[in-house]
Amino acid sequence: MPETPFYAKAMRGASSLVGHWLLLGQATPERLAMILADTARVAKLGEPEETPNGATLEAWGSGTQPPLWAARAASFLLMQMPARPAPRDEMEACAWAYCWLRNRDFDSFEDAEAALPDHLREALVEALPAAWADRLSQRLI
Repeated sequence: MPETPFYAKAMRGASSLVGHWLLLGQATPERLAMILADTARVAKLGEPEETPNGATLEAWGSGTQPPLWAARAASFLLMQMPARPAPRDEMEACAWAYCWLRNRDFDSFEDAEAALPDHLREALVEALPAAWADRLSQRLI
């Protein structure tokens, strides 16, 4: 059985996920960076050593690999937006699904799928099962 490229896709999509936060967030990059770092700390999605500046956040959102806490916080914030944003491509969908499973504890795939916001079910229909399989394979290591 060939190895799935899911994890690589999720990591490549992390920059798009942060970029999506930059696109939809209604503040300056500096303020959005502060919100992202504070969200990561408060929601226990990671421990940023320091709050990034706006230029760093913009770099993360345009191709530079962001730290995992930034992607997790961006997905957390995007999933709560009233605009109900969804991933814009396959790589970003993989990042959303990966972060969904990292941000919460689920006992089963069915629980993870059922807890998804309704507007993301179709958008993550392929990425979520791949994320779950990736999560299970990491438990075996």
